[in-house]
Amino acid sequence: MKKKISTQQIFSYVLLAAFAAPTLIYLFSLFDFGKSSSNKAEVLAEYNKTAAPISNFFKEGELEFLTKEGTTIKKIDLEIAKTDQERAQGLMYRMNMAAEQGMLFIFDKTEPQSFWMKNTFISLDIIYVNEQKEIVSIAKMAQPKSEAPIPSALPAIYVVEVNGGFCDRYQIKEGNKVAWKEIIQ
Repeated sequence: MKKKISTQQIFSYVLLAAFAAPTLIYLFSLFDFGKSSSNKAEVLAEYNKTAAPISNFFKEGELEFLTKEGTTIKKIDLEIAKTDQERAQGLMYRMNMAAEQGMLFIFDKTEPQSFWMKNTFISLDIIYVNEQKEIVSIAKMAQPKSEAPIPSALPAIYVVEVNGGFCDRYQIKEGNKVAWKEIIQ
């Protein structure tokens, strides 16, 4: 014998769907399901409003760590921070980052740089790079969520952030070089 659904039950289901649908649409909009990097600023701005953890990685380039002689030590995928908003956001609210990923910060001029770990939940190695793309300073295993400044030892125009321990694991050191290429999507 079939069980008959009452009008009240149908109304309850419709009401539940009406409230759940916008919430689900909003939550799904926070995650990268094939979004291009052109939506990056939009997505980051939305995360800032909600202070939600970010798991998205927007591959915008590839970077190689090189010896002084030019031999490749390690290659990683890059997310690139070029604008003031992207540089201010950095890797804040990230709950994780793959071992072969990092973020490249590109500044307008060479000068002493200083970073902090506010709202950053993963330990990072912060690598300061000069105009000749030579590593001039490394801050290893930066403490998550710390607001203490982490200054470069020398002026830099680029900064690369990778997972804490990366530099020790691959013997990345001052005097090594970096080279990267952007990927246009």
